[in-house]
Amino acid sequence: MADNVSPPSTPLACAERFVWLTARVLEQRLFAYHFLGGGADPVETALAAYRNDDDGFGHALEPDLRGPVSQPLHTAHALHVLDLIGRCDGRQVERICRYLTKISTPEGALPAVHPSQRGYPAAPWIPVADDPPSALLATGPVVGVLHRNEVWHAWLFRATDYCWAAVESLTGTHPYEVEAAVAFLDGAPDRPRAAAAARRLGRLVREQHLVLLDPERASDVPVAPGYAPGEHHLAYDFAPAPGSLARGWFTDEEMDRALDHLSALQQEDGGWPLNWRVWAPGTALESRPMVTLKALLTLRAYGRRLS
Repeated sequence: MADNVSPPSTPLACAERFVWLTARVLEQRLFAYHFLGGGADPVETALAAYRNDDDGFGHALEPDLRGPVSQPLHTAHALHVLDLIGRCDGRQVERICRYLTKISTPEGALPAVHPSQRGYPAAPWIPVADDPPSALLATGPVVGVLHRNEVWHAWLFRATDYCWAAVESLTGTHPYEVEAAVAFLDGAPDRPRAAAAARRLGRLVREQHLVLLDPERASDVPVAPGYAPGEHHLAYDFAPAPGSLARGWFTDEEMDRALDHLSALQQEDGGWPLNWRVWAPGTALESRPMVTLKALLTLRAYGRRLS
């Protein structure tokens, strides 16, 4: 897309220009796969640059954790990428499960951050402990995506039990943990149990005001403790596609209002903004294309016009 042609005018064309200007190769390849008819092989090739000899993923694949070492959150993101291109199977996923087995807690689940992160830069709100506890934040999305793709590995048995126990015992929580719980429930093979757990979780989200239902009244809704000013979660954060169990938490009017807000967030440069705290310049540069791609996929999933 050369600069000597007319400026892009559609949301998708503006986003494309933003991606070519700012994104990592991985997000460029993902954009091409989803919106330009690109293949899955180039996405896998770009993702392989982040893989380590221990079969995990590192090198700031998740931008708020820097350094070369493999981490659960990086590896969860790698599985998400493979899921997005229909490649969450085969020997590569088997190797990833071996890595997950090696770094699991005594409960058989995943810590949010493995101690190997110590000594490398990380966002100030991410603690590094020598003996980290199990975390639904890291385990839920991994278990959910593996089940959704009908992956079976010995690691999944105890990790699945952990996720059920964690989700069904939630009382006080925060939005990102809810997102992880939904990611698990959307892939859990016991669909009646998942639906029941989702109904309870949805009531919790509304009762504890963890979702901003009216973007015009954001100042009336407090953000979760420790979050950045304006770091609200809206309906589409919990239900990024109509098939999510979390879609039932919201009326059509509430979802339409949230999607209108998401559309309006696109900035003049074509990208979507970050709403969390930025702690280093590189993290913002790397994260915005990821957020932009997520916004485009969400809007398309709900039938919103992009071009």
